[in-house]
Amino acid sequence: MNTLRTVDILAVGAHPDDVEMSAGATIAKEIAQGRSVGIVDLTQGELGTRGTPEIRHDEAMAAAKILGVTFRHNMGLADGFFENNKQNQLKLIQIIRATRPKIVLCNAVEDRHIDHPKGSKLVSDACFLSGLKNIRTSSDGVDQLSWRPKHVYHYIQWNDLEPDFVVDVTGYMETKLAAVFAYKSQFYDPNSKEPMTPISTENVKDSLSYRYKNLGRLIGTDFAEGFTSERYPAVSALTDLI
Repeated sequence: MNTLRTVDILAVGAHPDDVEMSAGATIAKEIAQGRSVGIVDLTQGELGTRGTPEIRHDEAMAAAKILGVTFRHNMGLADGFFENNKQNQLKLIQIIRATRPKIVLCNAVEDRHIDHPKGSKLVSDACFLSGLKNIRTSSDGVDQLSWRPKHVYHYIQWNDLEPDFVVDVTGYMETKLAAVFAYKSQFYDPNSKEPMTPISTENVKDSLSYRYKNLGRLIGTDFAEGFTSERYPAVSALTDLI
């Protein structure tokens, strides 16, 4: 907990690389515009077919450096088997209260990997509960004040979900791809002797550009990343929409 800092945006992923793959360009853009971002990984991705937890850790820290985030923290929950229960909610509430983000980004609400919707619901529930003052938590022996993020947004992962809104990330895809491919053990490498996985194919590598190029096409820009929202996104005037 000593590494945690207050941030504008907290991005949470069930596994190291979840955040980079689906929201890396948005994060890079927010940081470039002066916002602070922290990343929390729920698990070490220890059940992954390729690499090891130690390799994933080093890759995750390299990716965090590329994005320029304020901190990266791993909760050490059980990959594949963590639950959305009181114990894990309280652990996450401690982090939310320590970092006090206005916006939280988290896993897709529906997806191929079972940890993604589980992680999505765990984060969503913890964000709500964190705002209840009668839930008592402490950090480094100091009682924490309640805190509820203003917005919880879910990035889109394997499944092609329809976004509620998209972010123009033109100019930030290079940073996103550099952060994603910092996970050398996980993605396409024609020289690798490791077993193939759903994300280690050349198709997936290419999709990291064309999926976001297609979203950009739909809004008239080069690239965009999509998100779903738990409540209606609101603007104060029609002219706020681009």
